[in-house]
Amino acid sequence: MTSLFIDKAIIDWDKVEKDSYLRSIDAISGVGEVTFRNPVTFFVGENGSGKSTLLEAIAVAYGFNPEGGTKNYSFSTYDSHSELCDVMRLSKGAGRAKSGYFLRAESFYNVATKEEEYSRGPGGNPMHFHKMSHGESFLAMVKNNFRSEGVYLLDEPEAALSPQRQLALLMEIDRCVKGGSQFIIVTHSPILLGFPGAELLDFDDGPVHPIEYEETDSYQITSLFINDRERLLRQLMEESK
Repeated sequence: MTSLFIDKAIIDWDKVEKDSYLRSIDAISGVGEVTFRNPVTFFVGENGSGKSTLLEAIAVAYGFNPEGGTKNYSFSTYDSHSELCDVMRLSKGAGRAKSGYFLRAESFYNVATKEEEYSRGPGGNPMHFHKMSHGESFLAMVKNNFRSEGVYLLDEPEAALSPQRQLALLMEIDRCVKGGSQFIIVTHSPILLGFPGAELLDFDDGPVHPIEYEETDSYQITSLFINDRERLLRQLMEESK
């Protein structure tokens, strides 16, 4: 048994329909299990490579609401999750998480609305998320919900955050990890991907596999743009003629 709350996501492909679109996702098709070894794991890869599909399935299999929130959230505005969660089993470590949260950039507004609704209940502390900017409300929700010994699944959190606030999120992740929490995060952000000691799993070029930070497209393209912006833009614009 490991000290992680989720150490494997196991997929039974015999239960997946032969014509299911899941079989066309190269990163996960036929992959029997995805193993987690570190407190922080990042899913990286191009849009449509299956990162969010896998993260969402893990979240639902763990007991989270498909649109996000804690395990206690129960609402639905649009049923969009795949059947992958129905054929997935999670292998869990020896400990039991004391808290958890599934946070998706695309459904953040709906979760923030429910957060406000629940916070107005008995003993609640109204947060007024919709009176804040997107980034402010996102970080306020993180600070209000992320604690030690928790499981936190984040889908493209950088969508709400400036570079400075991505650094603030890194500090919050570090605070929680030092308290025994586990994170699985889908991101394109080279800032978030730089978290020390994190494992990066690449969803491009075949089945999901580990990759080094400097090998990710997020790092390489950002580095190229910063170091040789004019040449890169000139080349791209000439190609578009």
